[in-house]
Amino acid sequence: MDLSKLTIASARKALDAKEFTARELTEAYLDEINKKNGELQAYLEVWSESAREEAKKADERIARGESAPLTGIPLAIKDNMLVVDRRITAASKILENYIASYDASVIKKLKEQNAVLLGRTNMDEFALGSSTENSAFGPTKNPHDISRVPGGTSGGSTAAVAANLALGALGSDTGGSLRQPAAFCGTVGFKPTYGAVSRYGLIAAASSLDQIGTVGKTVEDAQIIFDAIRGHDENDSTSLPDSAFTKTASVKKVVGVPRAFLKEGVEADMLENFEQTLKSLKAAGYSIVDVDLPALEYSLAVYYIINPAEVSTNLARFDGIRYGLSVPADTIGETYERSRGIGFGPETRRRMLVGTFVLSSGYADAYYRKARDVRELIRADFAKAFESVDAIAMPTSPTAPWKIGGKADPLSVYAADIFTVPINLAGVPAISIPSGSVERDGKKLPVGFQIIAPHRGEAGLFAIAKDVEKSAV
Repeated sequence: MDLSKLTIASARKALDAKEFTARELTEAYLDEINKKNGELQAYLEVWSESAREEAKKADERIARGESAPLTGIPLAIKDNMLVVDRRITAASKILENYIASYDASVIKKLKEQNAVLLGRTNMDEFALGSSTENSAFGPTKNPHDISRVPGGTSGGSTAAVAANLALGALGSDTGGSLRQPAAFCGTVGFKPTYGAVSRYGLIAAASSLDQIGTVGKTVEDAQIIFDAIRGHDENDSTSLPDSAFTKTASVKKVVGVPRAFLKEGVEADMLENFEQTLKSLKAAGYSIVDVDLPALEYSLAVYYIINPAEVSTNLARFDGIRYGLSVPADTIGETYERSRGIGFGPETRRRMLVGTFVLSSGYADAYYRKARDVRELIRADFAKAFESVDAIAMPTSPTAPWKIGGKADPLSVYAADIFTVPINLAGVPAISIPSGSVERDGKKLPVGFQIIAPHRGEAGLFAIAKDVEKSAV
């Protein structure tokens, strides 16, 4: 079997036709992981023995003629989704020895289909970052150029799929954490509508922004995984009812582009690639129109107030007393200080400090509550734009993947999120599709084209994304 050409859809047909077994498929991926993961560090832990056992059970199910879409399909899981009796760390020292006591809802659904779970993938600590350089266990490398970042925070998941170390993957998207690394690694990265997929069992970073999503080689693959994990969950108070979603959508083929928002900060060849993909869509019968999203220019500032505020609240439980790493000291205050100082990395501490500040007495009105108000303006801008267009197109990233260690200034890293964070603030679905490449230092690096749809508009989003996939550069 040629793993570089295999997709979930084609593997499903081959497994059901007995062209190869789930055990053979799993062994092929485990062999590839053994060859490449030492260099790439896409996985933090590989579950070889349990994966073989899961593959055996999948083969038994297939033999009975009862296979589901993901039966026997080898998948990678981001290291912030709980898998019972497995070490799950969110790539943080403070959770280095944590063993999950239950399955996240998405993991439970994968197990119900007898998917094969290959292991847990590297990420930015607590899903805070844009490069997977903030992992406490070392950075993941981009399979297209190992001197460069794979993006983040789901860099391990996207690198695993890009390097043929998994057939698909789960990741989480807080401000572009799936779409941006998918763009950097040349895979499809999909973020659903907020509430479409249960967050029960996802280690929280910023609760109003986090959303579990999917990684695949194709739009169809990303959709197959999404269909397996979506659905209402009574364990998640933010979970949307199944009746809120339609399975089909009437697409008028009108795509809006917020050109005023694309004027600054985009590398020239990245913008040229974006415009070329728009031309290809136009040739495929789409109308490309300008849309006005005036509040979008404030989205980065709003995001980096709301995100740290929620992070500081969610991570307050890791104090060295109740939960996680505990470093003994003479006083409780010293225990807090030592445990957090050792347990949390620099970026996590930075966001906790900023978040505590913007929520503190005297500053909550000046920063946090104003940010929440502007967030509503961003949501309203998207809602108004979607009255006249089916979808909105933007580049996934303003830049190509940078060198590992190449962005020492945190603000320059934050700026790379400019085209992805508005989507999480608005809670709408979006997908990044590979759209050609740009050249850096003699190497071709992938570029992503981002499509954004209305709230609960997944059906139309996938339809348009498949047309982008066909017409991409």
